[in-house]
Amino acid sequence: MSRPFTPKILTANHLLEGDVIYLASRGEWTRELRAAWLIIDEKEANAALESAQRQQDEIVEPYLADAVADAGKRPSPSHFREAFRARGPSNYKHGKQEHY
Repeated sequence: MSRPFTPKILTANHLLEGDVIYLASRGEWTRELRAAWLIIDEKEANAALESAQRQQDEIVEPYLADAVADAGKRPSPSHFREAFRARGPSNYKHGKQEHY
């Protein structure tokens, strides 16, 4: 028996800058997790992933990550790895980490 589908976000790294990026609902890439598209349909998630895998001139290693909706109905990671990636490098405070 297969596991039921859970909401996902599509994430990757920007090819040139290396930043963590997320697919937004209008098809553009964003560096803001809160602006990511929370995909609740398995077929849409798979189609988005297939499309992202063809964007090798812009992104690296796209994948679907489990997510949940926060109180504002924005995506929030459900696994510590994705929360860590959203905050950025851990060696010192710079960039995104200044906001946490």
